[in-house]
Amino acid sequence: MLDAEESRHCIKVLRLTAGEHVKLTDGVGGSYKAEIENASAKACVLRILESHQEIAPTWQLHVAIAPTKNIARIEWLVEKLTEIGMTSFIPVNAHYSERKVLKNERLHKIVIEAMKQSNRNYLPQLHELSSFEEMLKQTKDFKGQKFILHCIEKEKSTFNKVYKKGENALILIGPEGDFHNKEVEMAIGHGFIPITLGDHRLRTETAALVAACALHTLNEE
Repeated sequence: MLDAEESRHCIKVLRLTAGEHVKLTDGVGGSYKAEIENASAKACVLRILESHQEIAPTWQLHVAIAPTKNIARIEWLVEKLTEIGMTSFIPVNAHYSERKVLKNERLHKIVIEAMKQSNRNYLPQLHELSSFEEMLKQTKDFKGQKFILHCIEKEKSTFNKVYKKGENALILIGPEGDFHNKEVEMAIGHGFIPITLGDHRLRTETAALVAACALHTLNEE
């Protein structure tokens, strides 16, 4: 049985009726072909006809980022990262962060819609907003490679030089005012590798999407 919101979308928005087929996903790799038995806009009942378990991705993409002051930009980013295959989203309260509050309920709806739109069967995990220090503690034992993107004049490498194909990746990106120098040093001390995306300065959300796409490209070569 679908919940009230999904039932309304199915019957009132898509205008589906009893006997028609729909595709379902459970967010953990399972996809299902189902038939509408009771076309109720409040409690739509479906009958499962076929099921399929998608093989889990060979690598994971985790994005830790200081949310932008303009919430629309971070919502856009979450949508696009979900479409290309993000594993988890970790909002971080950095020293120069201008946004201190983030409503995960709204982001959760965006993630679900993006997942359905792009025919993905794995739902990304949304973490609660945490301090920079807490994020470092939480990712201390991360199984994979960790990268930090910043604009401070320090030695940096590129993904194509240091990223190992097939490895899980965690990318860390700062707010509009960039990371504080001490935060960069702390991240490097916790195993984050400084990465550059080129000579031009990118917006927070642009840098995140470019980095994610670069890693996907390297894994498809």
